[in-house]
Amino acid sequence: MVSNLVHVLLHKRGIRDADDIEKFLKPEYERDTHDPMLLHDMERAIARILSATAEGEKIAIYADFDCDGIPGAALMHDFFTKIDYANVRVYIPHRDREGHGFHVEAVEMLAAEGVSLIITIDCGVGSIEATQKAKECGVDVIITDHHEVTNGLPPAAAVVNPKLGAYPFKDLCGAAVTWKLVQALLREGRKRGLPSFAAIHEGWEKWLLDLVAISTIADLVPLVGENRVLAHFGLTVLRKSPRKGIRALCSAARVQQATLTEDDIGFSFAPRINAASRMDEPELAFKLLTTESADEAEALAAQLESLNRKRRGAVAAMVREAKSRVRARYSSADRVVVLGDTEWKPSLCGLAANSIMEERGGIAIMWGRDANGKLKGSARSDGQLSVVELFARVAEAFEEYGGHHASGGFTVLHEAVHTLPERLAAAARDLHTSAHEHEAAGADPSREGRAEADPSRHDRVAVDAELVLRDISIGFFKELSRLAPFGVGNPKPLFRVRNARITFARQFGKEMNHTEVTVVCSETGVSHRAFQFFKTPMDFTLAPSPGTAADLLATLEKDSFRGPDRLALRIADIVAPRS
Repeated sequence: MVSNLVHVLLHKRGIRDADDIEKFLKPEYERDTHDPMLLHDMERAIARILSATAEGEKIAIYADFDCDGIPGAALMHDFFTKIDYANVRVYIPHRDREGHGFHVEAVEMLAAEGVSLIITIDCGVGSIEATQKAKECGVDVIITDHHEVTNGLPPAAAVVNPKLGAYPFKDLCGAAVTWKLVQALLREGRKRGLPSFAAIHEGWEKWLLDLVAISTIADLVPLVGENRVLAHFGLTVLRKSPRKGIRALCSAARVQQATLTEDDIGFSFAPRINAASRMDEPELAFKLLTTESADEAEALAAQLESLNRKRRGAVAAMVREAKSRVRARYSSADRVVVLGDTEWKPSLCGLAANSIMEERGGIAIMWGRDANGKLKGSARSDGQLSVVELFARVAEAFEEYGGHHASGGFTVLHEAVHTLPERLAAAARDLHTSAHEHEAAGADPSREGRAEADPSRHDRVAVDAELVLRDISIGFFKELSRLAPFGVGNPKPLFRVRNARITFARQFGKEMNHTEVTVVCSETGVSHRAFQFFKTPMDFTLAPSPGTAADLLATLEKDSFRGPDRLALRIADIVAPRS
């Protein structure tokens, strides 16, 4: 039975066919996931890894340092542990000293250690030079990645990437690609009758979906299709995961493991895991996700908690300075803003750029100087234009660049940094024109196999439905939750809450930069808490004050800190009531 509300919300998301509705609301693992052997080069990857384990070769897991690469590395580590293969080491590059990607210097070091096979996680598809160096050193490389292929394929033993070949779903995250590799390895190992595989029960890999869910949600890939299925079942695993690090993270973040949601991953888990590399200690997060010791897990979670607090303070200072510069240099009509400072930490530029983008839309690009003197940065887009396509238009300005439709990273040449704002602005104008010409020809340029952007702006141009406060109840929330997990491609429903009477309004937080209001239903007298982080009352269309009537544009969520059955409205905007 599907309610009228759910039908309306599904229809707005383009889900109208009865079979599509059934698949969306009731994901099935076997039916709705794809055969891992359909991935490009999967057979070659399996053959090389099983050969390495049979010969006792030293294998390196080379993972990116973010909340996709680190869970992916933990997942691959768990696989080798499960088959009792110990000749493995994990390498996670330092964010500031090395940066994203697969690097020549690391390859040379691993080769000197006797490594003969490197498996990359969430990186490597654009690393032609490093892969060639590995080949020269007699080291084979298996690349597992999900990023766009921009400059041809590296000379690897295998390149496993859903964006290559005929794989039916192009938008897996890096850890999901790694999980697919593990799934295929387990199948082939059993087929060959290998003793270390025969002892592993069928379906064991499903226990690794806790890590896949964290990465899928944290990496902002679209939560549709196969990703929705992996996130759905991954959240189920997370809620009962025996992983010591997960339990310690829940305790540190004060969330209930049994009721974990995508919000807990996005707002609690991901920032703490990412804080490790942003604050110079990426191995901490990997250790947390793989430790078998509850005491060690608690200690590591406490360290990440401390690093995350420091990270928040540093980002807040960057955002204040960046906003001041935006106001001084740019108008609201400018599609791209570019800001840089040699004192800024590149590892924090993405977070700061995201804050700027969320406030003004368009594309925000920020850069700083790393420990080696290179000018590195990050970009965030509201989805109207592709970051990767924008960078490609001015490729000669960069030493390197990469990313997704909605986000990317780069190293800009010193001699090009001063003209970068003008060149990117011109490139954005060209792209905008091209996109409109493409649309006029009958195509949809936002759907060409690319990851959708953060839905906070362009996916929410229109309100999903109108509500009055008396409609809000636990039953109503449970009905909405049938559409979860929410994220890119499936945003939380945005409601216009009509004729709310504001009885209380305040700013809160250490810097008094968050807003909380109490709204009351004039018919029932029932009150509801409404809030938004990083917005003051003056940031809304209508500044809230006690005694005023308003319409709230808001999403609905559980207010866990105030009780298991309490709900709250997260405010997108406050506007004058409709007559």
